[in-house]
Amino acid sequence: MSNTNINPVKIVDLFSGPGGLGEGFSSCKWPDGSHAYQIAVSIEKDRAAHKTLLLRAFLRQFNTFPTEYYEWIAGNIERPDWQGIYPLEWAAAKNEAICAELGRPETSAILSQKIASIKKNPNIRSVLIGGPPCQAYSIAGRSRNAGNANYIPKDDARHFLYREYCRVLNELSPDVFVMENVKGMLSSSVEGLAIFEQVMLDLERAGPGYNLISLSGNSQLFDRPAPHDFIIRSENYGIPQSRHRVFIVGVRSDLEFNSNIQLTTQKPIPSVHEALFGLPKLRSGLSKKDSKQSWTEAMAAALKAVRSSLQSYRGNKINLFMEALAKVEQQIVTPLDLERANSKRGRLSHTLRPELFDFLNDRNLVGLSGTETRGHMPSDLARYLFAACFAAAEGVSPRSHQFPESLAPNHKNWATGKFNDRFRVQVANSPASTITSHISKDGHYFIHPDPTQCRSLTVREAARLQTFPDNYHFMGNRTEQFTQVGNAVPPFLAKQVANSILNLFNTNLIRF
Repeated sequence: MSNTNINPVKIVDLFSGPGGLGEGFSSCKWPDGSHAYQIAVSIEKDRAAHKTLLLRAFLRQFNTFPTEYYEWIAGNIERPDWQGIYPLEWAAAKNEAICAELGRPETSAILSQKIASIKKNPNIRSVLIGGPPCQAYSIAGRSRNAGNANYIPKDDARHFLYREYCRVLNELSPDVFVMENVKGMLSSSVEGLAIFEQVMLDLERAGPGYNLISLSGNSQLFDRPAPHDFIIRSENYGIPQSRHRVFIVGVRSDLEFNSNIQLTTQKPIPSVHEALFGLPKLRSGLSKKDSKQSWTEAMAAALKAVRSSLQSYRGNKINLFMEALAKVEQQIVTPLDLERANSKRGRLSHTLRPELFDFLNDRNLVGLSGTETRGHMPSDLARYLFAACFAAAEGVSPRSHQFPESLAPNHKNWATGKFNDRFRVQVANSPASTITSHISKDGHYFIHPDPTQCRSLTVREAARLQTFPDNYHFMGNRTEQFTQVGNAVPPFLAKQVANSILNLFNTNLIRF
């Protein structure tokens, strides 16, 4: 495919979060090595996520990231004054990444100005991307709302934030749009009206009109796909995570093209072990009075609790369980010099597909950010230890009924099956479960597969499973960083989406 475009395709990125979609699109290039896309504006209301977005917009101003950046994220220097050192690049970033709430008049005015600038040049192609907030659509969110007697779905503005996306779609009239959301959107309804049916109608009728296309390849060109055809299962596309999301691609109905738009499946599926390979080995922390000595004592108590519970082991491979437990015991007898944080540059597994390896890797890194572990309650260490050893032996994370009664938490719903996987290990030889914003809460759903570390995932490990490049730094406190990672679109998946629609911007795309 030759590049006949003088200018990169302009992107308007709504509900941007920390920039997962934008990172994937921005990294996409034409065969000659030039950037195929350029973000004209990105909008995010969360302040911490916006700071991440702004930082990344700043870094994109450089062909090679500044040396000060690498030293800073490695923890070797204080945060540089980017505006003072690189005033032009920082100003360009501030012009691109806007902290604002969509739907407000002042935000609409900013967007209108940006859109007018894009449309001024008739030769400029454009793409609208974004994922309206999904809490109201998600199964978990609907479950929480169902328990609220005062919750009225039609009054929840989050159900209708996609309409702001449609408003911008009307104003910009881009050649293509990409909308991402949770799978629960397909089954969500308000007062008996199926939300997804209304979403498809509104998208089809926006601007000059759009043909909706599935990236899964389960639909025919120009035939409206069935709702389930829009589901993209990330693990099928080289993402080490079973993340199932809705991706809707729309192409202007007045554009003529004959390109097939679909993602190419990638096998084998990367595992948690492959994704986390080479990252620093870390010990868990304690939520109170943490020290190496107190951690060693807490781990000894956890080992004792797990050993005394094994008369009621409810798996099939207790010998393998005991082997995993013995490795942990050896570490306690001869303690390794494990820290709670280690910014040492992580290696990458050469068993990863070259495309993913190259996407994650940065040879200029001198250290990593986001590698500090959480502090856990001593009572939870025994549950983490049991769960990780069970997964190492059985190849699956234990369900609540497989926990020994002596290790069961004091949760009134523990035995009901409602929280059957309250303590979930990310199994080493499988893709991870979906990384969600819940990882910011307590980490119980995201236990590290290595029993000797006995902890939940770090921000960097969650980011690896989400396929953020190792040089991607998340701003804010740790809770805010976890939330950003969990809410994001995997950038490597976003890059594949960007590549799949790139054919549309070749010479075959003409308006008639």
